Amino acid sequence: MTQVDQTGRLGTDRIGKLLVEFSIPAIIGMLVNAIYNIVDRIFVGQGVDPLGIAGITVAMPLMMVIMASSMLIGIGANSLFSIRLGEGRRGEVEKIMGQALTLLILVPGLVIIASLVFLDDIIVKILGASETVFPFTKEYLQIILYGGIFSAIGPGINHFIRSDGHPKTSMLTQLIGAIINIILDPLFIFVFHWGIAGAAWATIISQFISFVWVMLYFNSRHTRLRFRLADMKPQISLALSIMTIGFAPFVMQLAISLVGVFQNHALNTYGGDIAVSAMGVVYSIIIVFFMPLQGLSMGSQPIIGFNYGAKKYDRVLGTYRWSVISSTIFVTVSFFLMHLFPAFFIAFFRIEEGTLMEMCVYCLRVSTLFFPAIGFQVLTSNYFQAVGKPLQGTILSLSRQLLFYLPLLFVLPRFFKLQGVYFSMPAADFGAIILAAFVMMAELKRMKRLMHRKD
Repeated sequence: MTQVDQTGRLGTDRIGKLLVEFSIPAIIGMLVNAIYNIVDRIFVGQGVDPLGIAGITVAMPLMMVIMASSMLIGIGANSLFSIRLGEGRRGEVEKIMGQALTLLILVPGLVIIASLVFLDDIIVKILGASETVFPFTKEYLQIILYGGIFSAIGPGINHFIRSDGHPKTSMLTQLIGAIINIILDPLFIFVFHWGIAGAAWATIISQFISFVWVMLYFNSRHTRLRFRLADMKPQISLALSIMTIGFAPFVMQLAISLVGVFQNHALNTYGGDIAVSAMGVVYSIIIVFFMPLQGLSMGSQPIIGFNYGAKKYDRVLGTYRWSVISSTIFVTVSFFLMHLFPAFFIAFFRIEEGTLMEMCVYCLRVSTLFFPAIGFQVLTSNYFQAVGKPLQGTILSLSRQLLFYLPLLFVLPRFFKLQGVYFSMPAADFGAIILAAFVMMAELKRMKRLMHRKD
């Protein structure tokens, strides 16, 4: 099958078939991506110290900032990439890729350099590490940041492989890194006795190998697309277009990082280091069930973007509808698993009966109260990113974290202490879901008008 056929079938093949073909590899890939940090926490909890879990949890907001800078470029460029393919403007595709690679070096690179220069102040004054957790966080971050550029470029460029018509290859990129990480973590921690530094080294080595795999794809016979030096020359208008479309997921990830900072401070204030460790465990469990939603979003994005560019609006709405239905079924099943068997998932971190186990169980059940409806909110936000409407996408991406969760995080703990921190999460989910419903109703009316004009 030629490359034109590979992308052109996004506008002709059955939506259900395409969604399965593109989403399953993306879901596996996102689950694998989540394994990076989860495996680190599991092995650190088993082979180092439970406070090591708190150390990695405290470090997460800074790591999310680097991830956000990668998403700003990678998702923005990929949306533009898919739309241009749908419009038949293939000559612009390599220019988008080249510009994305340049930006993926510059933007995350600046974040990493600034973080290394001011690391101690960031850990204590911003991330809120206590005296006991500080050594774990610093040792972990010092290593992670030096390899951070590879963790930004690899996932950012990997989006193009999926939209180029090779979702399985995209999945393999993430599988390779995760498998290497799983192998190296116990080797470095239990055999070499490197402690939390071993977890960090395992992560950056695996990310570097994933980066190499991605770059080799674009020098292979599987695609005619190539990175060329001429396309990497900065083009202000194109760079702005990429970052404008990618702004919604960027801000969403940045908001998660910001909220993580305030959340860690609140947990420390009302529950101490044990509360931070508990949240680290709960977050790791939730992300396993949440990442498939992100994978479904990524799988549906090129289908929605291509058909929107081709003005096949019925296929755009059909893809969105099936994505929401699929996600809702999945998160509902996930909800019951987490609520019926919480101790089963928590036990992976070698947490036994006691205060920490009780805190983890309570936090997990409370924080996921509205989980069955979260798929609708995530897929709706992704829809607006896919059709190149950054304003709506930004509003919906920000809603859960900044419009609802952050204010609640300031208010509820003042009255309900640690329980207030926990209940802020489902309350924010509820607000974000209601807002997404109102915004999507207006969009459905607009799409119906476009379909009538076309007829």
